[in-house]
Amino acid sequence: MPTQLEKAQTMKALHEGSETFLIPGPWDVASARVFEALGFQALATTSGGLAYALGKLDGEVTLDEKLAHCRALSEATQIPITADLENGYSHHPDGVAETIRRIAETGVVGGSIEDWSGEGIYDFNHAVERIEAAVEAARSLDFPFSVIGRCENLLRGKNDMDDTIRRLKAYEAAGADVLFAPGLRTAEEVKAVVDEIKTPLSVVAMSPDLSVAKLAGAGARRVSIGAAMAMATYAALIEGAREMKEEGTFDWMKKLSSENAIEPLLTSRR
Repeated sequence: MPTQLEKAQTMKALHEGSETFLIPGPWDVASARVFEALGFQALATTSGGLAYALGKLDGEVTLDEKLAHCRALSEATQIPITADLENGYSHHPDGVAETIRRIAETGVVGGSIEDWSGEGIYDFNHAVERIEAAVEAARSLDFPFSVIGRCENLLRGKNDMDDTIRRLKAYEAAGADVLFAPGLRTAEEVKAVVDEIKTPLSVVAMSPDLSVAKLAGAGARRVSIGAAMAMATYAALIEGAREMKEEGTFDWMKKLSSENAIEPLLTSRR
């Protein structure tokens, strides 16, 4: 099993490399093991996916639940993981710093801090102070923890590209290792951001019309999927369950392969 330092160095190399990489979002140990077995180089947790797995709504997961989740994924896999830390589980910079220190103890090697409070976008200066605190805490660790500065404008209905870029540049100046603005929906929007920053940009794929190749061409360094695959998995569950309940049939079983597809992936390292 690679050490946390080795995982962190791998993650850092991916962020600083010249190739765009795809980083899927596991919502439990099984999905993490499947992604790893299929050859993905790194993983990024999803707040929504974890919430659904716990029977909660996105935004309702506690810090203790997030810590347990990250520890379980880190112990079950050999590839680096960054965590969706939402607002750092605190409105205050000191609280954000403490969350960085605590999440680092779980084995993950990076985490995103967003500027959405749960009710609104943080004031610009306060948002920057929170990233500064996260960076300071990360730099105190004995491995290169990747801080991802995340602007929520576009995802929360504030369609202001100028302010989004302004915030990302400020998070860059505050020391963030990666920048992230979920809600960029076209390659042109991605390029508009990339042209204004020097730090690697993470993009979440929000449309089947996009591809890794298109996003790479626009300058994105890392491409994530958020909770999309967890949602697709639960959609299949709901569809099959409704068929059984309403029709009393099992046509959904036709989508299964003749063999158990998951077990070989779960046991690939045994």
